[in-house]
Amino acid sequence: MRLKTLTAVMVAGTAALSTTFAMASSPGEATASRGTVTVAQRPALPPSLPRLNVQLPDIPPGETFSEEEMLGWFECTGKNKSPAIKWSGAPAGTKSYLISLFDVDSKTSSGFWHWSTWNIPASTTSLPAGAGTPGDPGLPAPAVLGRTDFGTTGYGGACPPAGDRPHRYVFTVVALDTEDIKVPKDLPMAAVNVVMQSHALAAGYRTVVFGR
Repeated sequence: MRLKTLTAVMVAGTAALSTTFAMASSPGEATASRGTVTVAQRPALPPSLPRLNVQLPDIPPGETFSEEEMLGWFECTGKNKSPAIKWSGAPAGTKSYLISLFDVDSKTSSGFWHWSTWNIPASTTSLPAGAGTPGDPGLPAPAVLGRTDFGTTGYGGACPPAGDRPHRYVFTVVALDTEDIKVPKDLPMAAVNVVMQSHALAAGYRTVVFGR
């Protein structure tokens, strides 16, 4: 199948696939209550997949985003800087990594992608703070920064609506069996996940809860 045809098929399925994510606290199906509506979201990867150890050095377990990692536009005044992230435990055969950040509790009812990057070299086991900014030297070549659901490229920080219940932001790191997943960099992350699933060797998760 040609790339253009594959892309068209994946884009067409984005709406149905936009609930795909990997939940850190529970790898099974999760639900998010919306008043009288309950939204089911299924994990992108099976819970039986081997686990990576994922750490956020600047956000210890139980802590939340600082102004550095918050969104820097709309009603938010953060600096929109992706946090440092590190991982370990990749299995033999790992050739690259994919990282994503997903808001499970977005008012879209299907979640919200805040960050994605893939084709990160297998020799890499961490990214410094700010690597999610386009052009930042902390992102090693030939890694690609994908689109957020804001419609921008690179990292988009947390900014749940004022007064909304706390949101769960899930960082996912996936070890892949290929150096290049060969998808357009502007492909929606829900569709990128479709390709990623067939290459996943292991995955690790960290959830950060944040509310204003």
